[in-house]
Amino acid sequence: MLTKQKEKFKPILAVLPKSPGVYQFYNANNEIIYVGKAKNLKNRVSSYFTKDHYENNKVKVLVGKIDRIEYIVVKSETDALLLENNLIKKYHPRYNVMLKDDKTYPWICIKNEHFPRVFYTRNVINDGSTYFGPYTSVHMVKVLLDLVRQLYPLRNCNLNLSPENIQKKKYKPCLEYHIGNCLAPCIELQSEENYNESITHIKKILKGNIQEVIRYLNQLMAKYAEDFKFEEAQLVKDKIEILEKYKSKSTVVSASLNNVDVFNILDDNNFAYVNFLKVVEGRIVQAHTLELKKKLNESIDDLLVLSIIEIRERLQSTAKELILPLPVDLEGVKIHVPTRGEKKSLLELSERNLKYYRLEKQKRAEKKKEKHSSKRLLEIIKKDLNLPELPVHIECFDNSNIQGTNPVAACVVFKNGKPSTKDYRHYNIKTVEGPDDFASMEEVVYRRYKRLVDEKKSLPQLVVIDGGKGQLNSAVKSLKKLNLKDNISVIGIAKRLEEIFYPGDPVPLYLDKNSESLKVIQHIRNEAHRFGIKFHRNKRSGNFIKSELENIPGIGPKTIQTLLSKFKTIKTIRKLSLDEISSEIGSTKAKLLFEYFNAL
Repeated sequence: MLTKQKEKFKPILAVLPKSPGVYQFYNANNEIIYVGKAKNLKNRVSSYFTKDHYENNKVKVLVGKIDRIEYIVVKSETDALLLENNLIKKYHPRYNVMLKDDKTYPWICIKNEHFPRVFYTRNVINDGSTYFGPYTSVHMVKVLLDLVRQLYPLRNCNLNLSPENIQKKKYKPCLEYHIGNCLAPCIELQSEENYNESITHIKKILKGNIQEVIRYLNQLMAKYAEDFKFEEAQLVKDKIEILEKYKSKSTVVSASLNNVDVFNILDDNNFAYVNFLKVVEGRIVQAHTLELKKKLNESIDDLLVLSIIEIRERLQSTAKELILPLPVDLEGVKIHVPTRGEKKSLLELSERNLKYYRLEKQKRAEKKKEKHSSKRLLEIIKKDLNLPELPVHIECFDNSNIQGTNPVAACVVFKNGKPSTKDYRHYNIKTVEGPDDFASMEEVVYRRYKRLVDEKKSLPQLVVIDGGKGQLNSAVKSLKKLNLKDNISVIGIAKRLEEIFYPGDPVPLYLDKNSESLKVIQHIRNEAHRFGIKFHRNKRSGNFIKSELENIPGIGPKTIQTLLSKFKTIKTIRKLSLDEISSEIGSTKAKLLFEYFNAL
């Protein structure tokens, strides 16, 4: 396969440039199955067809499916990284790393309009408005918007507050003005200059420059105090306290760090996790963890670089300084790989975030598994049916007969909420003549548990009887004879309304139609019915064949047994030639059989 593929792509490998770029592998259906970046396109693409690289089983599968190769030359490795990232997100190639987090993030928008509104959105529109974010937490967006509303009374109406409309006195103040949430710029009670000053402060707060706003407000408060405007000074002081309180809740990491991105990576067998922390003015203002599903045993360096490009693009980070756990090639930014000090502490904090993320993921998976586990289901059944113990072992009985012929019974066994088919049992009714379901149930239940007791095998915690009060009472009689009435819980389920009957209680239990307990009981009942019907059909079919063969003069039970053991069905026997029958039962009896079937 390697030699064949290498020969197939030899012409394109020979002319590949030694430049940075992005390559794309297509399959026979013209689908992009892999996108990769390269410092040197010729060396990188050729490496897929060398023996060392090809020994990786996943790469072997990929190379075997390549039908066409295309490439794009770019100016630098950084351009290759960005292009690779965009192509992966656009085409989702099968063999590329899968970015597990692909949701739309929330933004805070400052609308491009007179007296701008400030609000939360998930849709970024190119209309000149200013957007802050995206934020990885809706909670953080709400906290920031609450802070803004506490500090600055802004309008939230969608009126067109152009100078012309305001001068024409088109609007009247609304309830928001009367309750103090807005200063009514619509009727010229607030100037656009004063409103825009608030917007400038809001932008600084949203950028994380809280200290700059606090310094300005302190100067303003001092000026008001000098001018004996004590009420205005008090209002400014209240704003400073709100900002200080918000600032105190932020995680302080280092007073010397400003506008720094921190990345760390945790590598598992099939997944990798990359954590991002944004530090502004010595405080963490943003945190995010990206999960990647590996496809081709990608190196940790490639995964980290891919994640840095992806996260910085998503969250629109422009920080020029990165703190990383290992050196990587990225243009236009300054990279630190610290070994001690504050920056090392930041990396360790990021690592702790990764470990918590992975632990939470494992816990969620366990909870999901537990949710559907048999133990949870058995606990529900125990509670709904008011059982004394967990029904780990459940058995169900069903009788089958048609117009009194071939009466049989079936017992199915469920263990830990699942069918245990090796423990299923069929019963031919021996002591009852005619169609008597009650007596048949009494016989089968007695025979079943007499044997279990004699063989000292474990007994079920719950027995389900397919039928109403009559069948249930018959089963209870047998358990009483065996002194097992107090050891095993017994219920009956009637088909008409799915009532649950208890021994000695005339009032049935009606479980909710969507109840998991009822669904399990119905499943057990239906399985017993299916198993019983199958046995009944087989028995009737066997009896029909036997009875027809018995009608042939000169054909005895032993010959019939020989024929059925060999050929199974009467349909097969009918089609046999005289020689084929003779080889099994001799020429004399074969002639009798052959003449009988051909005379019909």
